[in-house]
Amino acid sequence: MSYQLYRNTTIGNTLQESLDELIQYGQITPTLAVKVLLQFDKSINTALSNRVKSRLTFKAGKLNTYRFCDNVWTFMLNDVEFREVQEVAKVDKVKIVACDGKNVEDRR
Repeated sequence: MSYQLYRNTTIGNTLQESLDELIQYGQITPTLAVKVLLQFDKSINTALSNRVKSRLTFKAGKLNTYRFCDNVWTFMLNDVEFREVQEVAKVDKVKIVACDGKNVEDRR
């Protein structure tokens, strides 16, 4: 099983809306839609772990809250500065969700 974090992104939401519409018009079954979403979860996690090579650093003015639940870290940060080589971006608030990069199957 892969993490479902990326379902709440623009591409994930668009996929879910498209699948709902196809179900509504009777063009696919709900079972097929679930299979498509599970494949999306697996593919997006694989693609991000294998294809993304860029790195960035960040520094937060304040760690507002943090939590570790079900092997997932969640950090709420304030006054954050992100850096990638020469580019800098500053934001007031950011939420970071960090999961184990290995597949669940690989840990067994």
